[in-house]
Amino acid sequence: MTFSDAAHRRAIFACAAIFALFGLSATPSWAAGAFAVGKCGAYGQAYDYPEEAAARAAALKQCKGECKAVTMKRACAALAVDMANPCGAHGYAVKPKISSSLNAATKKCYEFGGKECVIRAWACDAKG
Repeated sequence: MTFSDAAHRRAIFACAAIFALFGLSATPSWAAGAFAVGKCGAYGQAYDYPEEAAARAAALKQCKGECKAVTMKRACAALAVDMANPCGAHGYAVKPKISSSLNAATKKCYEFGGKECVIRAWACDAKG
């Protein structure tokens, strides 16, 4: 029996909630992550790696095509694309909190000419 990504994430969330309820730390000491961005909405993400180089390599491996990676350390990254033209305008951002990264990525997408910008992907690393 295999878990889907969604089921796996729900299980991790449930364990983290139990640890938080009993005052135990579920956050690993690893805190390096990366977010790779490519054309036409391509992306890759890696979080909670022991070092930035490993996180960058993992994110780039997931991203299809010509991609560039930005690192995040105890932060969140987001990618917004223009749904009217997914291969056109896009924006991404790395910020300390998820809400600010989502807002900044969407704003950048519009600044670069997007007409219907929506969040395509996001990731947070450790305490982001």
